[in-house]
Amino acid sequence: MNKPKHRIITIANQKGGVGKTTTAINLATALAAIGERVLIVDLDPQGNASTGLGIDRRSRRLSTYDLLVGAHGVNDVVMPTVVPNLAIAPSTMDLLGVEMEIGQQPDRVYRLRQALSSPEAGQYDYILIDCPPSFNLLTMNALAAAQSVLVPLQCEFFALEGLSQLLETVDQVRRSVNPGLDIQGIVLTMFDSRNNLAQQVVSDVREHLGEKVYHTLIPRNVRVSEAPSYGKPAILYDLKCAGSQAYLQLASEVIQRERQHSRAA
Repeated sequence: MNKPKHRIITIANQKGGVGKTTTAINLATALAAIGERVLIVDLDPQGNASTGLGIDRRSRRLSTYDLLVGAHGVNDVVMPTVVPNLAIAPSTMDLLGVEMEIGQQPDRVYRLRQALSSPEAGQYDYILIDCPPSFNLLTMNALAAAQSVLVPLQCEFFALEGLSQLLETVDQVRRSVNPGLDIQGIVLTMFDSRNNLAQQVVSDVREHLGEKVYHTLIPRNVRVSEAPSYGKPAILYDLKCAGSQAYLQLASEVIQRERQHSRAA
């Protein structure tokens, strides 16, 4: 069965605290663990994906800012991580100045796409883009560069309201800058099986979106929360914990969907 070639997946939700970065780190680690070559592109100025993979701020000589302004290419910016087969294009606070730097340029939403279309980026099987919790020029670049979007959705009361806004945004991007963009899937995060509201959210989301929702539920898990402070993905920090096992299952679903997409293409 053919492996997808150079798939770019943006992990996005304009709401904060839904598990975007945790999903990016642990999904990337799970993919790398089965032999895929993976790159995380950290587009959040907070740089949590970089920190969570043990990349000290002082060692980030170059960052995704340099990719977006065109000052450096992928090989210059990318750094290895503690995970074999997983590299990262780290973030710095310089990203806060991107809008001012390139906001008036006609190709401003395509800068990341241009950087990731280089032969240097072609060495990776999967590129996962971690977005900031807002819809701005950084997120727009991520959506313009990707083939699909993975949406982490917290199991809480306002989940569906925020999701409808995001799906509308994806539709706008598809119509205006990236006709090939699709929804890879929606992953329900921070699930607590003891909470009736969480159960109801799962039921509602599945009813509204059907097969777009992954079967895997990512549980609330203390070990997953602790892992970033040690500069490790949860899968390295505690492989046997419920959160790590869930991310391994999610990786399996992502690969299955990518293979189906590859066959259909």
